[in-house]
Amino acid sequence: MSKEHSIPDSLACIPMRSVGPLRLTGAEIDDEIMVPLATFETPLWPSVNRGAAVTRAAEGISVVIVDDRMTRSILLQAPTAAAAARLGVELADQRATLARLVGETSRFGQLLDVHTHQIGDLLWVRLELSTGDASGHNMVTLAADRIMSWLLDRYPELTYGSISGNFCIDKKVSSVNSLMGRGKYTIAECHISDKLCRRFLKTTPERLVQLHVRKNLLGTIAAGGVQTANAHFANMLLAIYLATGQDAANIIEGSQGIVHAEVRGESLYFSVTLPNIIVGTVGNGKGHPFVQENLQALGCLEHRPAGGNARRLAAIVAGAVLCGEISLLAAQTNPGELMRAHVNLER
Repeated sequence: MSKEHSIPDSLACIPMRSVGPLRLTGAEIDDEIMVPLATFETPLWPSVNRGAAVTRAAEGISVVIVDDRMTRSILLQAPTAAAAARLGVELADQRATLARLVGETSRFGQLLDVHTHQIGDLLWVRLELSTGDASGHNMVTLAADRIMSWLLDRYPELTYGSISGNFCIDKKVSSVNSLMGRGKYTIAECHISDKLCRRFLKTTPERLVQLHVRKNLLGTIAAGGVQTANAHFANMLLAIYLATGQDAANIIEGSQGIVHAEVRGESLYFSVTLPNIIVGTVGNGKGHPFVQENLQALGCLEHRPAGGNARRLAAIVAGAVLCGEISLLAAQTNPGELMRAHVNLER
């Protein structure tokens, strides 16, 4: 089932509908949730709804958040490559000081790790922070600015390169984020019987896995995809990001995710891995009344330890991505089904 809403004047041109419920379980959530999706891609609503129905009948979707961090990389120039290399080594011994500097800029920002990368006499310092319930863009930039000032004072031979040197990397396709994570590294998985595949998805586990291998894996390799293998993660990400007041440009790295599908016995194992879900429940964009209403309905404005609401939202996002992905792949196993759906729903 689904429920349609109207979005206020600020976003009045974007239709929004809640779909589901999604049955989600895991450390961050154990609930049935109606998920708001704001999109012009109107077939997305029944498609995600179908994924929600089949996974609900299959006892739901299990979600785990493997890691949670936001990053910013400052860029410095040393007099020589040797000097830059020495600084990289010295920074490993300065972790306590760097953590203290981060703590001076925010109540919630905490330094998790520091990585360096060098090209010639240029040194990138990738700072990784936990940022509570905020997505953390501004929080890590403020911390990076404080650390940058400290480094330039402590090492006068260094010169400023940039407060953001693109080794973060923000709103761009990269390998570093897919491997190391930026945001909530989230995995959603489910097991669906052959009977349920046929009933809800009009396909079989074997046909769906075969399409996944040929389309998501081999097709993406042939196209030169970077650390990604999925059909349309971006559709679900954009729809829920708009509905919950997120920075929609983060779907660029967010859509760098991987589907893993196998036939196990007579059932389908299906999972989506999203290393870069960047969402928050506080901060810029969250004050709009419709955003507050949606976050409240999702149970993401409750009194939880710092970060708990944002991780719950990330779990919901991953569940919605799985539902939309499995439904689209199922449709594409049947000749003509995808186009018929678009013609019937969009014209």
